[in-house]
Amino acid sequence: MEKGKILLNNHQFPPILLLGSGNMRQDNALRIDINSRVQPDILHDLDSFPYPFLDNTFSRIECYDILEHLEDLVSVMQEIHRIGMPKAHIVITTPHFSSANAYTDPTHRHFLGYYFFDYFTGENEWSFYTNVRFEKKEVYLHFYPSFLNRCISFIANHKPKFYEQRLAWIFPAWYLYIELEIVKNEACQIG
Repeated sequence: MEKGKILLNNHQFPPILLLGSGNMRQDNALRIDINSRVQPDILHDLDSFPYPFLDNTFSRIECYDILEHLEDLVSVMQEIHRIGMPKAHIVITTPHFSSANAYTDPTHRHFLGYYFFDYFTGENEWSFYTNVRFEKKEVYLHFYPSFLNRCISFIANHKPKFYEQRLAWIFPAWYLYIELEIVKNEACQIG
């Protein structure tokens, strides 16, 4: 087996995971999902812990439009931290709480805002729910393309607190794009 690869069902995969992959396909990634109809590489309920991977397995974990569907987001983030390698790159998209899409899907359980991930970076005063830590690399609010939304996007991404407190329900965002990096040291362990 090639170094740095994961072997599953006689197939080699690089250490990239598509968490809750749905129909998304990447030749260079391992796909995990609860829905057998999307033919994932691994069939698993992401609300069931632990995930079926060893510690420090993945160098990149992509979570496109999945977090809002899961029950216990603190446990999900702890699992992402556990199965990710130190300094692993995490990419997340989720509908912003002001988006109509957030409320349209009957399977959505959570509505997330710009500062949600501060609970996992230590930037929030109530970040004591877990000891796992991530470094925030990028958070960006996306809007439906239009001239007015380009202006609102500029304001929202430069003054996100002002946007969420004063403008979110007037000019709803479409979705959040987040990039995190896993921080691992003795203080960042579940306990």
